Amino acid sequence: MRMTLHDFFQICSHNPEIPLFYFIAVPLTALLSGIFSRGEAHLSPWKYLFSATIYLAFVPGLFALTLNLYLFLFERQSIWDANIYLQLLPVLSMLLTFWIIKRFVSLDAIPGFDRLGGLILMILVVLILLWIVDRTRIWVVSYLPFTGFLILLIVLLIAGRLLWKRIFK
Repeated sequence: MRMTLHDFFQICSHNPEIPLFYFIAVPLTALLSGIFSRGEAHLSPWKYLFSATIYLAFVPGLFALTLNLYLFLFERQSIWDANIYLQLLPVLSMLLTFWIIKRFVSLDAIPGFDRLGGLILMILVVLILLWIVDRTRIWVVSYLPFTGFLILLIVLLIAGRLLWKRIFK
C-alpha cells in the first residue's frame, strides 16, 4: 500500500494532536536546552543538540514554505483553504525555534547552520525560475536547448548565491 502526500495530510488533519505535539515539542526542546545549558550553549554537547533541534524545525518548516509557495503560485489555492496544522504551524515552529536558539547561542556556532542558507536560496531560485516559465508560457524544451537551460540555471544560482552573501554578510 502506498501513501500519498494528500493521504498524509488527511491523517494529520484527522489527528491534529500529532503535528501539534511535534511542533510544540521542538521549540520547547530548544527552550529547555537553552535553560539547562547555563551559558555553555556554544560548547560541544549543547551545540549538537541545538543543531539537531534546528534541523528538526527547519526541514518541515522549509517543506511547508515550499509547499505554500507551490500551492499559492502554481495551484492558485486560496489562503482560506490553507491547512493550519501542516502549512502554517511548521513555519511558526521553525521561526520560534530559531528565535529561541538565537537567544542562547550564536547561530554561527551551530554546526551546519551556514549550509541552510544555500539550500533555501537554491530552492527559492528554482521556484522563481519555474514560476517565470509558468507565467510567461515559455517552453524551455522547444525554444532553448537543454544545455542552455542548465547554463541559465547555474548562472541564476551563482548570481543568487552572490546576492545572498552580499545581503547577509
